Amino acid sequence: MTEFMARYNEWLEKLPAANPLKTELEALKGNETEIQERFYQDLAFGTAGLRGKVGAGTNRMNFYTVGKATQGIADYICAHGQEAMDKGVIIAHDPRHFSKEFSELAAGIFAANGIKVYTFPDLRPTPELAFMIRKLGTTSGINITASHNPKEYNGYKAYWDDGCQVSSEIADGMTEKINAVDLWHGVKKYDYQQAVKEGKVTVLDETYDRAYLDRIEKLAIHEGDELDLNIPLVYTPLNGCGSIPFRQMLTDRGFHNWKIVPEQENPDPDFTTVGYPNPEDPKAFKLSEQYGREFGAELLMATDPDSDRFAIEIRDDEGNYIPLNGNQTGYLLVNYVLEGHKTAGTLPAKGAMVKSIVTSTLSTIIAKAYGVEMFETLTGFKNICGKVPYLHEHGYTYLFGYEESVGYAACEDIRDKDGISAGMLVAEAAAFYRKQGKTLWNVLQDIYAKYGYFAEDEPNLVLEGIPGAERIKRMMVWLRNNLPTEVAGVPVTKIIDYKDGYDDIPPQNAIRFFLENGTWFAVRPSGTEPKIKLYFYSCQDSREKALAVNKAVKEDMLAKINSVE
Repeated sequence: MTEFMARYNEWLEKLPAANPLKTELEALKGNETEIQERFYQDLAFGTAGLRGKVGAGTNRMNFYTVGKATQGIADYICAHGQEAMDKGVIIAHDPRHFSKEFSELAAGIFAANGIKVYTFPDLRPTPELAFMIRKLGTTSGINITASHNPKEYNGYKAYWDDGCQVSSEIADGMTEKINAVDLWHGVKKYDYQQAVKEGKVTVLDETYDRAYLDRIEKLAIHEGDELDLNIPLVYTPLNGCGSIPFRQMLTDRGFHNWKIVPEQENPDPDFTTVGYPNPEDPKAFKLSEQYGREFGAELLMATDPDSDRFAIEIRDDEGNYIPLNGNQTGYLLVNYVLEGHKTAGTLPAKGAMVKSIVTSTLSTIIAKAYGVEMFETLTGFKNICGKVPYLHEHGYTYLFGYEESVGYAACEDIRDKDGISAGMLVAEAAAFYRKQGKTLWNVLQDIYAKYGYFAEDEPNLVLEGIPGAERIKRMMVWLRNNLPTEVAGVPVTKIIDYKDGYDDIPPQNAIRFFLENGTWFAVRPSGTEPKIKLYFYSCQDSREKALAVNKAVKEDMLAKINSVE
């Protein structure tokens, strides 16, 4: 008998008769392909925590896999001593199926292990959780969320006392403890409601929400008469956690001519009017565009279900809504933050910004023009925000961090990407420039004209399941064994393979290629989704030429990658 079938039979045997998971598994009898998908591995715990489809099996998100992971993390915290246990854990959740139930299960497990627990009364944004870890001084933080994944997914983000998602070292330590937990008998449990009554779990009140918003609103660069607060705006939380805090932020800042997409205002675990709730995908803006046209909105804004990602569409000179990729929104934010500080005389002598290795270098050029150094890290905000202590030690002032996948970190006290603060700064920038008779579209064209005409494209190939994962591995092996010397007829002048690290950047399964004509691109598998991701950037003497060059390079490389069966 194969190992996955042995696991399947074990679950059938040990699950209680009335358990819905048992019923789900019984319905799979004879479907060996599906059984293998669910049981061929344990849901992997890494620096992004857990992420997977909800359902029965070791490779799924359910009460057993979440319980096992939580017990392992509890054991890891307990191994750090009583002080770590007393500082405790804070837990949040998003609106997905079982998010609330998984969060209460986790709270009960931590409480049963003698660890102090803080929770929120309802769903809250991921960045608010990250902020509260540092504000409350907890040892760890947990958020039950699958971020922007499709509705079938849920996940489990783990944080440490610095407010960042766990580092590789901590994730490895947690994984060792998780692997040692007996799935059926090794999890200590305590009823959530009883734990609240007995003071083992503290439910935070609205004053903590206010503290988070107050910190965000202190990031304001321009205020009052400097802004046209009558600018028409549309916002959608995509049925996620952003609705209440984003609306409160807009109200606090004095914006009064805005509309929220009503069908997407309240939590909906099925994301009925969205489908794929990723603001990076222009299709998520369909309803926003409809209301924007009716309302005459100049700017459309969206956050993903846990409100850490943020994306926009802006109107061009013909009145069309143009979706900006994460790099383009990053250009606007980097430029606005630096321009604002310089105008206000608050630009520090040693200013620093941080971006990922797969994010456009145009922002580096903008930063340099203002005398600010741009640092590069691996992808993920555990790396971007994890750079803050280094910057402090070397006398730098952190100003901003971002990566191309619509993630922005404007505040060093919130050490993760934050869609609420990014939204505030973009709305503020739009209102500031409108006062000057400009739109964000005009400003973006000015940036290209001043610093270089860049083109950006970030296609990815979705390859699900065991066959997909294996094909992605083969693609990366093939690429390393067949490093191109030219792409689209343009010679490759430099290659950086990060598999063993590079300079002070730790190892990652990623490769960057630099071409003779000012184009560069990168290839890497996603760490949280069944994708291989590609990133293409070209700088030419016009935007049209840059787009054409980028397209040719992209098509050639995609053909090469796709040829791997």
